[in-house]
Amino acid sequence: MMDDFFSEEEIDNARLFFASPCYFMLSVLKIENLPPFNYPEICFAGRSNVGKSTLINALTQRKGLAKASNTPGRTQCLNYFNVGERLYLVDMPGYGYAQAPKKLVRQWQGLIRDYLLGRPTLKRVFVLIDSRHGLKENDIAMMTMLDECAISYQIVLTKADKISKTAGTQLVTDITEILKKHGAAHPVVHQTSSEKMQGIPELRAEIMRIL
Repeated sequence: MMDDFFSEEEIDNARLFFASPCYFMLSVLKIENLPPFNYPEICFAGRSNVGKSTLINALTQRKGLAKASNTPGRTQCLNYFNVGERLYLVDMPGYGYAQAPKKLVRQWQGLIRDYLLGRPTLKRVFVLIDSRHGLKENDIAMMTMLDECAISYQIVLTKADKISKTAGTQLVTDITEILKKHGAAHPVVHQTSSEKMQGIPELRAEIMRIL
């Protein structure tokens, strides 16, 4: 479901922008190693294996830019990608996996909070939710943290092709109602499928509007 309307010109301009040269820049494990505030930043958050890397690859039309893995917890750093020397895409460490040591989880949580509070160039966090599973307790915890940090965020449903259209519509309705209780949340929920490229052109256009 897309409540926002994007013109053909917006869709095409966004496609051209994301087709510009892009590359992996660096992985950050300590806040002091974050890059300078050169460009606006868009961050992707979500549970382990929700499809963050796959979505970044779909947005940039490059299959191997972000390394996807079936191993929970592989993304342990803030991974920076440079798009056209105009935008940083940031892949946040995944959350919600039981196998990670508690000490490491606390380290990630500290890094994430410090990052959220210390990046004036951060324009929006996209919180990715697996369409097959919906919002979980740790997703709500992430949303609450973003509310507390006063960081604008938006829900993006991944793997929308894995459920029926009716189920997807109901999921969007349910989440939209929940978002009314979260002050920093953008009200529009995006449905995407990186495999089918469903919703990807619109998400690119959304990012361009933010910039």
